Amino acid sequence: MKFQRRLKPQVVVDLTPLIDVVFQLVVFFMVSSVFNTSPGIELELPESSTTTSVAITEMIITVENRDTVYLNSIPYTMETLPDAVASFEFDPTDEGENVVLESAKDIPYQMIITILDVLRYNGYDAVSLVTLRSEVDE
Repeated sequence: MKFQRRLKPQVVVDLTPLIDVVFQLVVFFMVSSVFNTSPGIELELPESSTTTSVAITEMIITVENRDTVYLNSIPYTMETLPDAVASFEFDPTDEGENVVLESAKDIPYQMIITILDVLRYNGYDAVSLVTLRSEVDE
């Protein structure tokens, strides 16, 4: 005699472990991603063997060429840069806040000094210069 089961086996897929794994992968990739703060301007930066990391900041000045200077992603000329820096809302007295200055390696030294003077005149004394790490042959 053949008996039939009254209860049919129910197959239930538990999605909780799958959701946990996907969430952990999303968090891993978010934490391990490198965020580029430059405004999309390609520069050939000067090299230095003593380069250190620069903290992310709200004020980045990029010198692309002799005619164009970017304050974050907005282009200015050397004549309009002082007014833009003066009107920029950034507190230079905050601990750990500094201005990041990056320029192409063929920019004249006098232009960098002029930008540093504009920054110091407006109270920005902490300025970090961006360079590429060069390989030292020993």
